[in-house]
Amino acid sequence: MLPETFEELPTRIDGIDCIETLIVDDGSSDETIAVAEALGVDHIISHAKNLGLAKAFENGLETSLQHGADIIVNTDADNQYPGRYIPDLVAPIVQGQADMVIGNRQIDQIRHFSLLKKWLQKLGSWMVRTVSGTEVPDAPSGFRAYSKDTALRLNILSRYSYTLETIIQAGKLGLVIVNVPVETNKPTRPSRLQRSMWHFVKAQAGTIIRLYAFYEPLRTFSYIAIPFLILGLGSWVRFLYFYVQAIGGHLQSLTVGTGLLLVGILILLFGIQADISGKHRQLTQEALYRLKKMELEKHLTQQGDSPEQRDRLP
Repeated sequence: MLPETFEELPTRIDGIDCIETLIVDDGSSDETIAVAEALGVDHIISHAKNLGLAKAFENGLETSLQHGADIIVNTDADNQYPGRYIPDLVAPIVQGQADMVIGNRQIDQIRHFSLLKKWLQKLGSWMVRTVSGTEVPDAPSGFRAYSKDTALRLNILSRYSYTLETIIQAGKLGLVIVNVPVETNKPTRPSRLQRSMWHFVKAQAGTIIRLYAFYEPLRTFSYIAIPFLILGLGSWVRFLYFYVQAIGGHLQSLTVGTGLLLVGILILLFGIQADISGKHRQLTQEALYRLKKMELEKHLTQQGDSPEQRDRLP
């Protein structure tokens, strides 16, 4: 499918002076590299073994930046996303109206998606919107455009996929996300990115939960602590009620209630500690962004290509 995907890529876009292509071969056993070279792909990354979608995306971003990209467009080589929509993805960034642009596949209009899959996609997107504080209708969509500054700020922690993580990160960083409606081509083969629908759901749900706990630790631990605190207080109230009524016994309510309250308080303390660590993470993330930016500018300067002289789109 690589030739079909490559053929649909635009050769000219308003506001873009230079368009370059980059292929990430994630340890494939077919002739991907040979085909890419025959097609005239400008840059090729080849992994000796399969490292996963998230790592392939991360390496693609890094390499694109090193080659002077000001805007980076990500698409799949299976020709799911028509290349004619790339100018639409790029336009909001060129106009300074967005940091990230996501192609909205308009799930309801995809005929080859079952009703269950459509419902699950919508549920996942709703969860991502809730966690990230964004308005992204199609979170799993991999058809995206990123500004250079956005690419420098993103840090991929997940090993499975980057799609949800980048949205959550962008939302927490206050970046502007714009959604552009796109259509999709009919599938020509089953997806190789997921073993089954339920494997995909389990992996994505796990990613959302982990990222929510990572970016909102105090809320996460508070939600966990609340049941223990409520049950503990309920046990104490029960003990006090019987105590005031001068009914003997029921010391077990006091004992159990105290234990539950202690557990709830400890969980809250863990949440506070994690929240403090989160503030340090934010400082580290900003320092890492500045370091990456300085290293990139140094690298481009050594290549004899100043940032002001470029306007490229890998």
